[in-house]
Amino acid sequence: MRRAAVAIATGAMAVSLAACGSAAESGDKKDDGGSAAAKGDDIKVGLLLPENQTARYEKFDKPLIEKKIKELTNNKAEVVYANAKQDASLQNQQVDTMITNKVDVLIVDAVDAKAIAGSVKKAKDADIPVVAYDRLAEGPIDAYTSFDNVTVGKTQGEALLKALGDKAKDGQIVMMNGSSTDPNAAQFKEGAHSVLDGKVKIGREYDTKEWKPENANANMEGAISALGKDKIVGVYSANDGMAGGIITALKSAGIADIPVTGQDAELAGVQRIVTGEQYMSVYKPYAPEADAAAEMAVALAQGKSLDSIAKDKVDSPTTKGVPAVLVPVVSLTQDNINDTVVKDGVYTVQEICAGKYKAACDKIGLK
Repeated sequence: MRRAAVAIATGAMAVSLAACGSAAESGDKKDDGGSAAAKGDDIKVGLLLPENQTARYEKFDKPLIEKKIKELTNNKAEVVYANAKQDASLQNQQVDTMITNKVDVLIVDAVDAKAIAGSVKKAKDADIPVVAYDRLAEGPIDAYTSFDNVTVGKTQGEALLKALGDKAKDGQIVMMNGSSTDPNAAQFKEGAHSVLDGKVKIGREYDTKEWKPENANANMEGAISALGKDKIVGVYSANDGMAGGIITALKSAGIADIPVTGQDAELAGVQRIVTGEQYMSVYKPYAPEADAAAEMAVALAQGKSLDSIAKDKVDSPTTKGVPAVLVPVVSLTQDNINDTVVKDGVYTVQEICAGKYKAACDKIGLK
């Protein structure tokens, strides 16, 4: 697993080098109109994130993006921030406000990929380029950065099968997918099914409204009631927040020692992995994703090419050939906590092993 952590570091370095290349190669390059490039570093960037229930957005994404934008613009750029709190209508209003405030570029992590399309078009009509962040928004977006979401689902499915071993032949699992309004959730589901189908029986499957842990908890209670607690051998959970709700339902039903997957490497998720309540999470290094979004946004605002930043292309339902940066992921288990989230400075061992978790950390040698 140490090699996997090195791969992350290499990916992050590649994004960083791409940023250096873009600045050096673009120089004073202007678009046909020349107006965007004339702004130089004195730009206004609108940053719209989807919700604040998942810890990552306020703790990692926002400060990392803001920091990189400041670095790229010699501290001259202004970042205007808004969080939609899982409300698609509110996010559309926030885009309107950003347009009124004449931002030079938008970074948007959509609450609802379809519902945001009209607002993306409004921005484009106002000559404001749009970077889709983490979720592939519909509409005429200019750039996109995220993780390979199908691979995320495959990683979760493969980990679950490994944990199940021979039990996969006899028992049933519950699949707790993310919100149906999130295109990433559909890709996670696709990847997971590509691994799980034919290898294990899926007793119940849910699309979890708004990714909320309480909804996952209710779904899990329904699955236990329908299938019987002795029939469930594992749970595919699309993220750590839902895994928390699922594990609470399992405990209440007296079900223990079955593998539950996750994603995002949230602190609570990592701590559940330490205690063995959760089997794994998908660690997605936020820094290279945030850096790529910042690099593309600044370049677009300044009228520069994305060629040296975005090496991939993706298609949305409405836009083909979108320049993209896709960041690799790692399966996080007890075996590689030190080599991933600790090594990358996401958490310290002291944070993970605080209070009641110290004994469990000692048991697995996390020091």
